Order: sequence, then structure tokens, then C-alpha cells
Amino acid sequence: MRKILDIFMPNKTVSHKVMLSIVVVEAMAVLLVWIFSPFAFLPTPVEVFNALGDLWVNQGLAQDLGASLLLNLEALFWSSIISLGLAYLTTLPAVRPIVIAISKGRFLGLVGLTFVFTLMTHSGHSLKVALLVFGMTVFFVTSMASVVASIPKDRFDYARTLRMNEAHIVWEVVVRGTFHEAIESFRQNAAIGWMMLTMVEGISRAEGGLGAMLLNQNKHLNLPAVFAVQILIVFIGLVQDYLIGVGKNLLCPYAALKLDRR
Repeated sequence: MRKILDIFMPNKTVSHKVMLSIVVVEAMAVLLVWIFSPFAFLPTPVEVFNALGDLWVNQGLAQDLGASLLLNLEALFWSSIISLGLAYLTTLPAVRPIVIAISKGRFLGLVGLTFVFTLMTHSGHSLKVALLVFGMTVFFVTSMASVVASIPKDRFDYARTLRMNEAHIVWEVVVRGTFHEAIESFRQNAAIGWMMLTMVEGISRAEGGLGAMLLNQNKHLNLPAVFAVQILIVFIGLVQDYLIGVGKNLLCPYAALKLDRR
């Protein structure tokens, strides 16, 4: 009984077995609520599963999934290069105001910028990439610039006692020293990309994609198909998030070290 009460107490440490049990019980509770939902318009799990099979076999869901994956990966690549470059350049006082101004772009809505990006790009694909890159970069650069700014001064002083020049200090302290935090920011940015995907692929539907398929099914009020695509997006996002986490633990095992809570 005491162990059961512990999971409702703040700052308690539980074993992996207990945490797994909590996840299973809560997942089953959500499934039961869905099955016996009082909202009649919600599709049942069986209807969603059947819709997923129909979309995969008859409506080209596999091709749309591939198109969305490639689009998201391309946008992630460019946004990571741009964001990390700008964040590391904040070590230069002259660049800091520019990076701060770029970070404020997270308050802008992409709908209002679509026309501008349409004029700047030459195809539907490049338009989607540009919109995704902009939407992810303004958040990525904000988080990484904050990470760089929060590096303790004593790390720089310690590097200087080792007779490093300033460029070497930037590499060791700023770039390598925050690498695990850069991966975590990348992980969050990847999730933002999937959240924006529907809107971006809805603007240009020539190449298809999960976003275009979702909007088409939503237009025809095909709720089982809408739920099926949404669940697939969540599943792909969770797998991607897990793989990035595994990569982070392999590349930066020290980042997993933490103190147990009492």
C-alpha cells in the first residue's frame, strides 16, 4: 500500500518496473475511455485501424509517409546548420543583436509569410522546405543561444589557464561543451517539424505527404482516416524522438548521469 501511495508523492524515485506498470495502466485507461466515449461522433479503434489499412493499401499512404519523412529530414538538416551556426556566433558581440532579432521571429505566423516565401522560392518543394526551416530555426536558435549564454564564466577562465586561444576556447567550451544540449534542442526541433508539417504540406500539395492526405480526409469529414493519419504521425514522431535519444546517449553518455531524488 505504501508503494502505491509513493507514486502520488512529489519528488519520489520509483523503479523502472513500477514506472512501466504506471504507463501500461494509464494507456489501458485511455483506451477504455476512447472505446466507451460518450461522444458518438468519435470513431472507434476498430474503425481507425480499418481506415489505416485502407489508406495504406488503396490511397498511397506509404508514398505520402515517405514524402513527409524526406521533407522533414531536409528541413531539419538546414535548420540545424543555420541555428547552430548562429548560436555559436553569439560569442561575437557584433552578431548577438542579429541572433536576438532572428529569435523574435517565433512570434510571427507562417500564414502571413507564405506569400513572401512564395516569391523567394522557385517550386512547391522549395517553398515547403523554406517554411519549415524558418519555423524550426527561430525556435532552435532561441534555445541554443540561451544554452551558449548560460555557460559559466569559470569554464572560459579554466580554458584560458590551459593557454588556449579564443578560437580554441569556442570549439572546446561552446561547441563541444554544449554538444549534448544541442542534440536535445535538435530533438525538440524535430517534434516542431512534425507539428508544422500539416500546414506546410497543405499549402503545396503537388508532392503529396501526410499533411495533404490529412487535409483531404478532413475536408470529406472522414474521421476514422483523420484519426489514423494523426496516430501514424504521433507514432513516427515517438520513434524519431526515441532514436534521437538513443543517439544522444551513445554520443554523450555523460549526459545521462544524474543524481537520484530523495
